[in-house]
Amino acid sequence: MASAIVARVSSAESSESVEPEPFLVINRQRKHPVNRLQIKKFLSRLVADLSPDSPFSVVLFSDRTIHRYNREYRGQDKATDVLSFPGDAPYLGDILISVETAHDQAERSKVLTMESNIKRLTLHGLLHLMGYDHETDDGQMRAVEIRLRRRFGC
Repeated sequence: MASAIVARVSSAESSESVEPEPFLVINRQRKHPVNRLQIKKFLSRLVADLSPDSPFSVVLFSDRTIHRYNREYRGQDKATDVLSFPGDAPYLGDILISVETAHDQAERSKVLTMESNIKRLTLHGLLHLMGYDHETDDGQMRAVEIRLRRRFGC
């Protein structure tokens, strides 16, 4: 999906002397304002710590759109907060986040803000792209995620 966008951005920036970011943040929803710069700063810190070996994208969607992806690719007929789709080398993949669901979760939480929740969901998605799977790994992903959530304040 976003891999073509990443390729275009990377090739356009390759002629410049500035090293392109190894990620792309795309906002495809308009219901809730998001601070893309804040997300990009978080991703820069996260990438420096985790050192993923390939570029990836974070795409912010509405519940309606993520519901469609969840139904089509996971057989779940409902919206969800985050989905991860591994890419083909040399592209790590796509992290899809429902901003509506992130907002609603933050509203119900005593500790999360929408911004911290989007960071938390981004971290969760990136761990999946890096090969972690909380459904099959006997708690390894959860332990790593908790440690990183503390470190990055999300």
